[in-house]
Amino acid sequence: MLNSSSARAHAIIRSLVMIGGVAALLWSAAVLPSLRRTAPVAAAAARVLANDQFRPSALENVVADIEAKSAALFPQRLTRAEALVRLRIAEGAMTSKTGPESGDELIASAERSVIRALTLNPSDSFLWLMVYSVRTIQYGFDLENLRLLAQSYAMGPYEGWISLRRNRSALAVLSMLSESTKSAVISEFAAMVDTDFIENTALNLRGVGWQYRERLLAALVSVDVVSRQKLYRRLKADGITVSVPGIPFDERPWR
Repeated sequence: MLNSSSARAHAIIRSLVMIGGVAALLWSAAVLPSLRRTAPVAAAAARVLANDQFRPSALENVVADIEAKSAALFPQRLTRAEALVRLRIAEGAMTSKTGPESGDELIASAERSVIRALTLNPSDSFLWLMVYSVRTIQYGFDLENLRLLAQSYAMGPYEGWISLRRNRSALAVLSMLSESTKSAVISEFAAMVDTDFIENTALNLRGVGWQYRERLLAALVSVDVVSRQKLYRRLKADGITVSVPGIPFDERPWR
């Protein structure tokens, strides 16, 4: 038979397990419905982040859905999603030039939304990039705004899908960045090659990064050799032959 101290210990453990179970059930009952309600919004935000294409009306419906939902439980989730969607709407309006007044108003609304999201998520590297983007769109290039881009790299030097947008923006102003941020941009380019974002890195290299090609290509020395071969072949298919570390000039596309 168990002695009294052992019996008490078992009783305490059983009580804690029961309390934990009840707490889990209460949490599920309170949170899961809200998670389900915000799931479509989160999915739309993920598509915006991946640069998927939308009909303008579809994005406007997402904003209306966000405004209709309560953000009491998940303010960070909904405000970030709203910022992403509003910025995409504003960028679309500026690109299509459907009306300067409407476009300016949408950009201003996007900026307010991004700032609101950033106050809740100050360590979110993409939100810092969004502030940089929206202010550049709204006011034009300003050296003061480069600190926002630098902060994005400080918060997340390499962030997967975020890099697809950020690296091109950063290469366009690389000469004006601090040495530490320049190094982060170059390392990000190499990481993108290493993770097989070949189309994007080829576009960046032959476009805004062309004047920095020697430094960008030199950074590939530790990248997987298969990825280096893919980038070499992709550039060669466009009639561009460059010196990629470890890849001979006579590399054939069918190898």
